[in-house]
Amino acid sequence: MTTLKSEFLQILTERDFIHQTTDLEGLDAKMAEGPISAYIGFDCTARSLHVGGLVQIMMLYWLQKTGNRPIVLLGGGTTRIGDPSGKDESRKLLTDDAIADNMAGIRTVFEKVLSFGDQPTDAHVVNNDDWLSGLNYITMLREVGTQFTINRMLTFDSVKLRLDREQPLTFLEFNYMILQAYDFMELAQRENCILQMGGSDQWGNIVNGIELGRRKLQKQLFGITTPLITTADGKKMGKTAAGAVWLNEDHLPAYDYWQFWRNTQDADVGRFLRLFTTLPMDEVRRLEALQGAEINEAKIILANEATAICRGRDAAINAEKTATETFANKGAGDDLPTVSVAATSLSAGINIVDLFLEAGLGKSKGEIRRLVQQGGAKINDEKVDDIDATITANDLDGDHIKLSAGKKRHALVKTS
Repeated sequence: MTTLKSEFLQILTERDFIHQTTDLEGLDAKMAEGPISAYIGFDCTARSLHVGGLVQIMMLYWLQKTGNRPIVLLGGGTTRIGDPSGKDESRKLLTDDAIADNMAGIRTVFEKVLSFGDQPTDAHVVNNDDWLSGLNYITMLREVGTQFTINRMLTFDSVKLRLDREQPLTFLEFNYMILQAYDFMELAQRENCILQMGGSDQWGNIVNGIELGRRKLQKQLFGITTPLITTADGKKMGKTAAGAVWLNEDHLPAYDYWQFWRNTQDADVGRFLRLFTTLPMDEVRRLEALQGAEINEAKIILANEATAICRGRDAAINAEKTATETFANKGAGDDLPTVSVAATSLSAGINIVDLFLEAGLGKSKGEIRRLVQQGGAKINDEKVDDIDATITANDLDGDHIKLSAGKKRHALVKTS
């Protein structure tokens, strides 16, 4: 392969971000001429993105770090439709107020990772509702609809996979790829944006945008996708027994977020250090070469660096301190997730299953009963295997009760 001139593309290649590109050599030549603008779109289906979206966020980070301008497109318009990519059924339609609330929540993570302002390389947030909601339907059909064929649209995974599984695809969703293509064309005109990036499930949508820009604007546009990130055991990254790993603090406490990274499988450490930290590659190579018990050093550094990106350095330091207190010293660190219960309820006694459920240490009573019966539940580091056990104020260790589900999930109970 030809040696890349662009520092940005060199970094993406070395750190294994790239899955597909439309014209890597052409993009490299364009970036060698000077800074570019590039964007990634995020629909507003929840108030926080989850860790699966962090790959794309890190691409925007490196784009800005290498002197280019990142554009964050929030899908105020496209969220009204719902992206069918990778989904077996239609998304729930959200109200305008819910979309606006989700958008406000999502913006907060970008403010931690990217630099915003009025300088040429400062990040910029756009809302595609600004142009999509004002489109005249007939005009849209005449000007843009003629650039797409049903034959070709049926070949893209977002459509083909749904049909292959014999799941319904609404006409509303079928329009999604056209609107995303329109977004790319609009940003090419408004912002001189020449590159769209996204996950591999967005490949068809990105290609459509490039083709639309070429036909309507006679402009060369480019696309890059990232691979689907799975763990060494083949599971989709970010899906845990406790649920999604959210990027925002109000959705997932910093300690739990830190612990997610600390629990990375040995085989994934090197890859995750490349993708989810800004450590120099020499340091990454040193850490991924560690073996045996020494790999724990790499996992702690991964947890600290990944947490610092989205939660801040202080949050990472506090989470590590809590983990040390909890695991190494058999204590109860200050940063552990905490649940408050009424003093009167604790005095009367609370069933262990109910208390663990309230503390978020299981999804259902059935799951927690199995945990207790299998010896995985502890109260103040003492095993309890009776599902009828009652936890009372007598179990307070100072001002709290420490609950443990297995070796890695803990919570504190305090009275209110």
